Amino acid sequence: MANVNPKIVPHLWYDREAVEAAQFYASVFPESRVTKVTTLSGTPSGDCDQVSFEIWGQEFMAISGGPHFRFNPSVSFFVNFDPSRDKNAARKLDEVWDRLSEGGQALMPLGKYPFSERYGWIQDKYGLSWQLILTNPEGEERPAILPALTFVGEVCGRAEEAMSLYVSVFGNSRQGMLVRYPEGSGPDQAGTILFSDFRLENLWFTAMDSAHDHRFQFDGGVSFMVKCHTQEEIDHYWERLSAVPEAEQCGWLTDQFGVSWQIVPANIGELLEKGTPEQAARVTKAFMNMKKFDLAALQQAYRGE
Repeated sequence: MANVNPKIVPHLWYDREAVEAAQFYASVFPESRVTKVTTLSGTPSGDCDQVSFEIWGQEFMAISGGPHFRFNPSVSFFVNFDPSRDKNAARKLDEVWDRLSEGGQALMPLGKYPFSERYGWIQDKYGLSWQLILTNPEGEERPAILPALTFVGEVCGRAEEAMSLYVSVFGNSRQGMLVRYPEGSGPDQAGTILFSDFRLENLWFTAMDSAHDHRFQFDGGVSFMVKCHTQEEIDHYWERLSAVPEAEQCGWLTDQFGVSWQIVPANIGELLEKGTPEQAARVTKAFMNMKKFDLAALQQAYRGE
């Protein structure tokens, strides 16, 4: 398969607050902004706001798609504040923590831990989780923001298997750090993943196992949008990742670990935004009836054929 370097973008699902949340994050984090707001018409949830935004250089997308998913800590976002790159890193970390605390809830209090001089895990007022850390300047450099996958419940102990699959599926990918639980880490099993990170195309992730009694699991609140340029790419990712047939809809799929992905044409935004309202309506109607996207059929709908 020819690799055309798809770009992976974290996608956040809100009930009705996508634009409000994006504006909030743009006000909280350094070098952040809302880049585009559009409205999708004719969806099962009615008119839906779709918003593109950047948080500290990381691109995100979000949608107000109705009350179908709720965020939980199985997918959070790791935020690195690096004192070797910014002498005010600790102060900025505290400022971001204070803003995210407005209406939020600390999952691990901000403080000193064995792995960091300053760290905290917080769920913001929209339910989205963030792990803020003062980075060890001697470590290998990482981006400011990384999606963090926590494998719990039935998939606890499978973080390493998941990483291996993802790295095999996506080009330009590699395993980074990998730290295992030592003996005596109960309830976590020795040898499972205490912390790891890996890169898929443009995006770094972290992953860990946790055998504690968590009351959450992966769902579609946070998914990962893979932008594809050819039908061959769409077919490749769909065939390698989709493991739950009943979850397949409108380019969405769920993999064997419960993580949600969207395998979409890279030009879907142009088809919806640059044509006439009639063209956008035809394209929307066409993809609403699809599971895996059919590029040729979408182009035909755009042309009115």
